[in-house]
Amino acid sequence: MGDNKQVKMHKKPISFGKIKFNIPKTNEGDNNEANTSGFGTFGRTPIQEHKEIEEIAEDLENQHVQQVMGIKNFGKKAKNFDLDELVEQAKVNAQEANKKRLEAEASMVKEPETKNDDKNDEEVIGPLPPGLSQDDDDDDDDVIGPPIPPELLNKDDKTKGKKGDKDGEDSYDELSGDDDDENLPLEKRIPNSHEVEMLHGTKAVVALAVDPSGARLATGSIDYDVSFWDFAGMDSSMRSFRTLQPCENHPIKALQYSTTGDSILVVSGAAQAKVLDRDGFEVLECVKGDQYITDMAKTKGHTAALNSGCWHPHIREEFMTCSQDGTLRLWLTENPKQHKAVIKPRQQGGLKTNPTACTFSRDGNTVACGCFDGSIQMWDHRKNFVNTTACVRDCHQKQSEISSISYSYLGSYLASRGNDDTLKIWDLRNFRKPLHVFGDLFSRYEQTDCAFSPDDTLVFTGESLQRGQDIGKLIFYNTKTFEQTTHIDVTKSHVIKAIWHAKLNQIFVGCGNGVVKCYFDQKKSLRGAKLCIVKTHRKKHTMEVVSAQQIITPHALPLFRQEKLRTSKKKMEKDRLDPVKSHRPDLPITSGQGGRVAASGSTLSSFVIRNLGLSKRVDDEQDPREAILKYAKEAEENPFWVAPAYKKTQPQPIFQSGEEDGPSDAKKPKSS
Repeated sequence: MGDNKQVKMHKKPISFGKIKFNIPKTNEGDNNEANTSGFGTFGRTPIQEHKEIEEIAEDLENQHVQQVMGIKNFGKKAKNFDLDELVEQAKVNAQEANKKRLEAEASMVKEPETKNDDKNDEEVIGPLPPGLSQDDDDDDDDVIGPPIPPELLNKDDKTKGKKGDKDGEDSYDELSGDDDDENLPLEKRIPNSHEVEMLHGTKAVVALAVDPSGARLATGSIDYDVSFWDFAGMDSSMRSFRTLQPCENHPIKALQYSTTGDSILVVSGAAQAKVLDRDGFEVLECVKGDQYITDMAKTKGHTAALNSGCWHPHIREEFMTCSQDGTLRLWLTENPKQHKAVIKPRQQGGLKTNPTACTFSRDGNTVACGCFDGSIQMWDHRKNFVNTTACVRDCHQKQSEISSISYSYLGSYLASRGNDDTLKIWDLRNFRKPLHVFGDLFSRYEQTDCAFSPDDTLVFTGESLQRGQDIGKLIFYNTKTFEQTTHIDVTKSHVIKAIWHAKLNQIFVGCGNGVVKCYFDQKKSLRGAKLCIVKTHRKKHTMEVVSAQQIITPHALPLFRQEKLRTSKKKMEKDRLDPVKSHRPDLPITSGQGGRVAASGSTLSSFVIRNLGLSKRVDDEQDPREAILKYAKEAEENPFWVAPAYKKTQPQPIFQSGEEDGPSDAKKPKSS
């Protein structure tokens, strides 16, 4: 048993097959050869041996595919490119192209030289025109006479450059880019050659707004009305297309269009500001604050009447209002139920003061307001509104309203208008003392306006009428010399609001008698009121319609039964057939049958003959004299009408001779 166990132990292990490969023999011993049989070894094999095995496997697969499908390979091999060879070939091609180009240029240069030699052989007789010489090319042989002076040519080029595609149509480039306007005196730059008058009502117009595009105008008055004017839709009658009262029984104090022109801010005597769309429909209304809270920062809105308001110049959703509760509040159109920020201006002693005018700077980074204590205070819009960035006390008289503050277009100057009869110009770079003070400018309204011209060379304001004055004026001052440039006599009332629209180059003025005037220049101004004055006013035809109720009586007698109601079209068609209701005129006279006279004859003779019944048919085209003379012989031989009556008394007719014609004898006096 022990021997059998030993025999079994020395037997070779069982193998499940052997795969033979054409691998060259290595120098390894028999142990390595034994390892290739069976399952193989679990150790690492050399890299070279792996590569050879993969190549042999791919050859076997290709042979198998070729036998089954009859395909040798699955595509063409990729081409091999030599980079150095390609670069050398490109250099050779470039050199050949340069040679051809140089040869072509040389041939072109030789041809004009030969032509010039031929032309120089021809002798020129007589003096040459000025500006030409014998060396010049004779391209203008057909031109007769001296050439056009260069001055005229330059003028023609300028006029051609100024003309656009359409003759007579203005463009913004012509208005803004002309050098001639810069050389004009300041009074000539004011567009006041023509004026148009628009009637808002009978009360003072204290609010004006023109949208940025210049297509619409909005006016507000102390009679609670807001009127909208569309320049493209108006005619020469200059009537507004809509008038409404957005704030009921509160006077309108300020109006302003947003930067995009899609909405308008309405500031009234109420504590809540409203935003309307372009057509006058309400978009939102700000919330009213709690009147019983002392700290105005804890309330959500204003608690007293508003004084002024304006939109942010760059953020289209933000606007600002100031009120008599002593605060300025910033709002967002997305959230009208809660203010965005509260600003509380203070007096010199720390007490609150009421802001009467507010505005944003041109870049929108500064908030400025004029207060009832005569101060002008400013805050940085990018920071918390706690401390002022600039504050000047006693800018105007204390306890008097600052009716308007306005930034220049460049943003370096500020103009302030107060009810202390002054207009002041400030330099924001040295905001301590005013540059100049214009006095004797009486102001009766809290909304009297002041503003700069679009080029910042002029500042203008309105003047209210004092006792003894007849005409209100709009006065313009030079911002450099501080002298009065000119003034415009507006109307026989106060001048309150004034806007110089930079895009239209037109001036709109609101007056105390309810009149709004627009001043423009026929050449320098664009659109706006110029669109209206050329349209004639047409009266609208009014139609009065009386509607009658129908009483339905199904069992009524036909005599008393009413006709069924029909549509207006069918009723009109039925009335058209009735000659009485349609007022049909008499039919025309014709030579044939028909007509009102043809039935009885178109001539007097035919009328008499037909009415007497002598003939049923009368030819109207026959000459009546010939028809009568046709019976003259028969009437003489056989008289029928007159001759038988005188047959016994006067058988021979005796007619009066022509010699006895003359004046009759005078009547004999009656014998007594």
